[in-house]
Amino acid sequence: MSNASSAKLDGRSLPDIAMSLATVAVLQDVSAVASPRTGGGIRAVRGELTVPLSMRHAGARVLRLRYELVGVEAAPVVLVAGGISAHRHLAANPVFGEKGWAEGLVGPTRALDPQRRRLLGFDFIGADGDVDVPIDTADQADAIAALLDALHIEQLHGFVGYSYGALVGLQLAIRHPQRLARLIAVSGAHRPHPYASAWRALQRRAVALGQLQCAETHGLALARQFAMLSYRTPEEFGERFDAAPEVVNGRVRVAAEDYLDAAGAQYVARTRVNAYLRLSESIDLHRIEPATVAVPTLVVAVEGDRLVPLSDLVALVEGLGPRGSLRVLRSPYGHDAFLKETDRIDAILANALRLPGETA
Repeated sequence: MSNASSAKLDGRSLPDIAMSLATVAVLQDVSAVASPRTGGGIRAVRGELTVPLSMRHAGARVLRLRYELVGVEAAPVVLVAGGISAHRHLAANPVFGEKGWAEGLVGPTRALDPQRRRLLGFDFIGADGDVDVPIDTADQADAIAALLDALHIEQLHGFVGYSYGALVGLQLAIRHPQRLARLIAVSGAHRPHPYASAWRALQRRAVALGQLQCAETHGLALARQFAMLSYRTPEEFGERFDAAPEVVNGRVRVAAEDYLDAAGAQYVARTRVNAYLRLSESIDLHRIEPATVAVPTLVVAVEGDRLVPLSDLVALVEGLGPRGSLRVLRSPYGHDAFLKETDRIDAILANALRLPGETA
């Protein structure tokens, strides 16, 4: 154990903590930046933890976990996790003012309101690109258990997982069921669909081809552009890009190419190649038995999602038995519906996360 001085989190010291789990123990809190309370009593904290983790496919490793915790101290804690591009910063707040990945889902009057819920976000293992080994969703779940111990959070009021985050939530509900009261799993199933796995394999080959040409960022941009086609639907593209192609410098350019180019450039600017590759692989490694999920689970499916089809999520709910329930959305945004249909998702969350005696 490290004898580094403990950092402060919400007025409490964070000593070195050893977990009861044989495979996971918190070594030290290496940094924590906490805000004073705002007028509404909200505090925002960012920190990093060093933890040893016994990874399923890579053995013992020492890893850093980065988190952000925002909300009123006495409020119930909800962990929110997104797709492989998501991170610990959910939404702008008085301390950390930059835009977050879940901006439309977090804020006053929302189900994820920092005045009523304490919101925990974290960076997935491998998101920094420094972990160049196979990463399992079970590893992510064990890391979350270590994080909860370090933050003295005995149980989450809820875990809200979107896409990859839903896969991690399912693993947490299997491996550490005492750590969460309920799971909301949006667009994430018990196994990857073979069609989606094939699509991701081709994306990873695009990156590999770029690396062979000493242009790995070009390969990553192309992989992201392929991904945008799988996230969205033909109906949306038909509405947005139904224009005649143009001839530019002797080449034909179709209407969607500006959109795809922008998506690729934005992704390359914020994502390391190893992070993309390893987290993409992690989706395809994911396998669970639904019957082993030990907490009440609301599954949210999107009709028209080509990556996580409705039939797979129906199978998941059937396997969950009495612990499972299903909500189905129809949206032209396909797999990205949870980022676009924020009002409809919020209504689902408001009901699922409601406390006894609390109105929506």
